[in-house]
Amino acid sequence: MLDKNFLWGTATASYQCEGGWNEGGRVPSLWDEYLHKNNLENGDNASDHYHRYKEDIRLMKEGGHKAYRFSLAWPRIIKNREGDVNQEGIQFYHNIIDECLKNGIEPFVTLFHWDLPQYWEDKGGWAEREVCDAFVRYAQVCFEEYGNKVTFWSTFNEPRYYVFSGYKIGNYPPGVDDTQKTIQASFYMMLANALTVRLFREMKMDGQIGIVHSYAPIFGVDNSLETKIAMRKADNYFNNWILDTAIKGEIPIDMLSILNEKYDLCFMKVEDFEAIKQNTVDFVGLNYYARALIKPYTDGETILRINNKGKEAKGSSKVVVKGWFEQVFDNPDSTYTEWDTEIYPQGLYEGIMQAYKKYGIPIYITENGVAFYEDVSGEKSVDDQGRIHFLNAHIDAILRAIEDGADVLGYFIWSTMDLYSWKNGHEKRYGLVGIDFENNFERKPKSSFYWYKKVCESNGATIERS
Repeated sequence: MLDKNFLWGTATASYQCEGGWNEGGRVPSLWDEYLHKNNLENGDNASDHYHRYKEDIRLMKEGGHKAYRFSLAWPRIIKNREGDVNQEGIQFYHNIIDECLKNGIEPFVTLFHWDLPQYWEDKGGWAEREVCDAFVRYAQVCFEEYGNKVTFWSTFNEPRYYVFSGYKIGNYPPGVDDTQKTIQASFYMMLANALTVRLFREMKMDGQIGIVHSYAPIFGVDNSLETKIAMRKADNYFNNWILDTAIKGEIPIDMLSILNEKYDLCFMKVEDFEAIKQNTVDFVGLNYYARALIKPYTDGETILRINNKGKEAKGSSKVVVKGWFEQVFDNPDSTYTEWDTEIYPQGLYEGIMQAYKKYGIPIYITENGVAFYEDVSGEKSVDDQGRIHFLNAHIDAILRAIEDGADVLGYFIWSTMDLYSWKNGHEKRYGLVGIDFENNFERKPKSSFYWYKKVCESNGATIERS
């Protein structure tokens, strides 16, 4: 039997759902600049949550949700590098938080979900220490404003995915392939996490502070020594430099040793390592979409190719880190989405057990969901049985992990409603609530919305168990 305080909810991100990109005193983010400059599909309007948040939170209440995980937009709160505060932006998030509390929904707040203000990107973005310090000042404003209303804070959403996509793969802004900057941005984000945790404690904030990670539990193609070595390197690449650093206060030394052979690590200061060691998180949020199936490196250069085009590029994803490992995307025993994401619920069970055994702190599954191409233009609701099957199997995996001793305290489906899905655009739909982007952003709950309502209200009792 689940604890009665288990948090059932859904999740969004500011840039992906709000819209209102130039309203209410918001200044441009790096996403605005990048997408507008390259004439790409953008989140200028997104899901129009900026104007419709009351309707969306009402739907959450009707759907039985106990919590709403959302992010604050740094460009909506801080106007410039000098740190001037935008009171309209401050009030907007007061309104969202108050609306949640009024409807009995716990706000689960993320400080940074990828929308860096462009004025900091102009200074070099996360590859510069100055941005790390600016983030801590931004966090202080948020703690002072909302600290008496918010219990659950996350510093970052998926720093690995953000950094690697922007600085190494190059498919997200700033759109470069620069390993040195990748290392610097990775380190400064994790340092910013520690310094923000220290601030949280110095301010004697009520509540808890954690970090949210794009979790890819590592599986090997066989039990050979070569595969196990590749798995360790893959675990460092995908997971350990976030989880070990944030939870144990220790950056994997074997990873640093390898990087130090080719790259300049002198920007890492002794006092920075001390701050990381002394300021660890209260909980971890794990965003689980798929495991990483690993085989030993064979040959060739590093290739990091992610499918952002869906069915027209299905099967095009390829991850090879030279000298480290290769990721398998064509396992004949697996099913994959149109975007090359493996559907593997058992990976969530095993990943939770691995993480809890290793770290021993509370876990929230802060994102889990599946995307489909869906036509929501008709009068009838989308009957998304595939999504229901996916969610049921993954929630069952969580329940099994809890039964086996893991301290999992909440589950958030990605996403509350259909969103702008970064470089995948609006066609890639994750929402329990459909959005008719062509018809005044009309909200249309899908079959999964009503299914999840029963799950929430029964505290998981309606899940079909395996």
